[in-house]
Amino acid sequence: MDGPATRVSAHTILDAPNVAPPPHSARDVRVGVVYGIITYLAWGLVPLYFKLIAHVPSLYVLAHRVVWSVVFLAIVLAVQRRFGELRAAVRSRRLVLTLLASSALVAGNWLSFIYAISSGHVLQASLGYFILPLVAVLLGMTFLRERLRPWQAAALALATVGVFVLAVAQGAVPWVSLTMAITFAFYGLLRKIAPVSPLIGLAIETTLLLPFALLVVAWQVRTDAATLWVGWTFPLLMAAGVVTAVPLLWFATAARRLRLATMGFLQYIAPSCQFALAVFLYDEPFTTAHAVSFACIWTALVLYSVDAFRALRDMSTASRDAASVTPAALPE
Repeated sequence: MDGPATRVSAHTILDAPNVAPPPHSARDVRVGVVYGIITYLAWGLVPLYFKLIAHVPSLYVLAHRVVWSVVFLAIVLAVQRRFGELRAAVRSRRLVLTLLASSALVAGNWLSFIYAISSGHVLQASLGYFILPLVAVLLGMTFLRERLRPWQAAALALATVGVFVLAVAQGAVPWVSLTMAITFAFYGLLRKIAPVSPLIGLAIETTLLLPFALLVVAWQVRTDAATLWVGWTFPLLMAAGVVTAVPLLWFATAARRLRLATMGFLQYIAPSCQFALAVFLYDEPFTTAHAVSFACIWTALVLYSVDAFRALRDMSTASRDAASVTPAALPE
């Protein structure tokens, strides 16, 4: 991720690490858009995969996801000959402690997502990722002392109303959605300030989780080994490494080539796909309360995105104007 910084903008919390300034090459932009689209489509359609192993308890699925991610990432590191970079990174105690915290957060996010899918709450998973950008803004305001522009404040208030409406209608707070949004927002914040590349950071995180994962898998083999051999269960669990790591690497590739605003718009592909799967494929109940809640959140996202786009455009205009001023034109 990015190197140490004294201040991280909430607008960049969801951005990929080590994102270089966007190049002007049209080909790079096209490549970035393609990678961005397939990344968010993969994340949006991943409930299809987890539904195939819904008969496996969520904790076991999480453990296999960690184990096979470590195996897959080790192969990638070997092919790219980057184990030296990995060894150098783990020498930093501060970095390892940061990644230990981020690994706990991403594990919580993965577990809540897997639980939502396997228990028939894909709609809650979708809601979680819809409110994620707004939670990131709230983190910036709370922890980084950022001030919200009026339309941003309105968007945050409207999203809060949406969550409140759903909580009142259901008689309970949508904890799965909020857990997913909060854990990933904090995860993004930590990964943004950790001076390590996406691949190396993910490899360290999954390795830190590996002892716990191996214990869980060992317990599964001892107490519930029959589950592993139901149909295609074991090959599907092995595929969790690819399902986890590949989209993250695609994401990093896209983020290096695209503006943050572009990535911000593309990110809504994933929860939109999950929403469609929940309502049209899995026939999850979509009540009036859901309609009101999602309408509030979608409107909030539109307000936030338009405001962010306008701010970015104004900054670009100001930069061009400043660049057009030659030294000779400056007052003495």
